[in-house]
Amino acid sequence: MADLYEATYTDPASLARQAGQLGPSTLPDVEGATPSPTTADAPATTASGTAEATATTASGAATQTTARTHTPAPARDARHQGALPTKRARVRYFAILAGMGVFALAACFALLAWDNPMPVGSEGFWLIANLRATNVAVIIIVAFCQAMATVAFQTVTHNRIITPSIMGFESLYTLIHTSMVFFFGSAGIVAAGSTSMFLTTVGIMVVFAAFLYGWLLSGRYANMQIMLLIGIILGAGLGSLSTFMQRLMTPGEFDLLTARLIGSISNAEASHLWIAAPIVAVAGAALWFLAPKLNVLALGHDAAVNLGLNQRAYNIIVLLLVSVLMAISTALIGPMTFFGFLVAMLAYQLADTHDHRYVFPLAWLTGIAVLAGAYFSLKHLFYAEGAVGIIIEVVGGSFFLLYILRKGRL
Repeated sequence: MADLYEATYTDPASLARQAGQLGPSTLPDVEGATPSPTTADAPATTASGTAEATATTASGAATQTTARTHTPAPARDARHQGALPTKRARVRYFAILAGMGVFALAACFALLAWDNPMPVGSEGFWLIANLRATNVAVIIIVAFCQAMATVAFQTVTHNRIITPSIMGFESLYTLIHTSMVFFFGSAGIVAAGSTSMFLTTVGIMVVFAAFLYGWLLSGRYANMQIMLLIGIILGAGLGSLSTFMQRLMTPGEFDLLTARLIGSISNAEASHLWIAAPIVAVAGAALWFLAPKLNVLALGHDAAVNLGLNQRAYNIIVLLLVSVLMAISTALIGPMTFFGFLVAMLAYQLADTHDHRYVFPLAWLTGIAVLAGAYFSLKHLFYAEGAVGIIIEVVGGSFFLLYILRKGRL
C-alpha cells in the first residue's frame, strides 16, 4: 500500500508550477510536510494564490488611480462669458481705452495751449483758450456723431465698408448750399451761416431720410440692399444737379461755395453748438440704450427674429437716429465721407469685440484723437487748417483701399 501511495501521490507545488500560477519563489517549502492523501489540495492552493495575486494587482491599480486623481491640474486662465471673456482681453481693452482717452485729451489741450503767450492757468491763458474752445467743442460733437452713426449703420446693414454718407446726406447738403448761392448769390453764403438755415438744413436731411426709410423698409417687400442702392442713385442724382448749377455760377460765387463745401472745423458757428449738443446727446443716449438690441441685430435676420426681436422696427429706429446724427455733423462742418469709416474700422480693430457697449466709447475717443490730431498738425505745423477735410478724406480713402485689398472682397 505504501508503494501504491507513493506512486499515485503528486506534489502540489509541481502542479502549481506546471499550471504557471505560482512562481518558485512564492511556493511553500513542502519538504517534510505531511502529504495529503488526495489531490484535492492542488486546486485549493492554486485558487488561493490566484486570489492573492488578483488582490495585489487591484490594490496597486487603486493606488495608481488615487495618485493620478490627486495630481493638481496645470493652471489655466479662468474664462467668463461676455464680450471680453478673459482677464487679458479686459486688461487690453481698458488699457487701449485709457491710452486713447489720454491722447484725445492731450490733442484737445494742445489746441488750447499751443502758441498761447500767457502762462498756463492764468486768467489771460483761459481768455485766449476760451476763444479756441469752440473748435474743440466742434471736434468732440462731430467725432461723437460720426462714430456712433457709422458703427450703428454698419450693424443694421451688415456691411463694414459703407458709411451713412452712402444714403445721400452729403449730396443733399451740397444741393442745399448750391441752391442758396445759385438763387441768392453771395448773400446766400451769409444766410447759410445763420441759425435758421442750420435748423432748416438739419430738418430737410432728417425728413428726407425718414421718407426714404419709411418707404423702403416698411412695405411688404422691404429690403435693406434695395434701400442702399436707391440711396446711392439718389445721391448721384442730387450731386449731378448740384454740379449743373455750379457750372452756371460766376467764378467768385463758385469759390465761395467751394470753401463752404469742403469739410472744415472753421465752418461751424458757435451759436449752433447750443442747439446741436442737446439733440446729439439725446440721439446718442438712445443708441447707447439700444446697444443690446444692436448686438442681436448684428447676428442677422434669422437669429434676431428667432430671439424675438422685431428687426424691421428696430432697423427703422436706428436708421432715424443715425440720420439725426449725420445731419448735425454735416450741417456743422460739411461733408466728410471717409471719416466715419476710418473711425469705425480702427475701433473694431482695437476693441477686438463686437459688443456695441465697448465699441461705441472707443470709436468716439478714436474720432476725437484723429480729428483733433489732424486739425492741430495742419493748423500749427503746416498752416493749412482749412484742409482738414481733404486730409481726412485722403487718409480714410487709403485705409478703405487697404481694407478691401486685405480682405480680397467687398
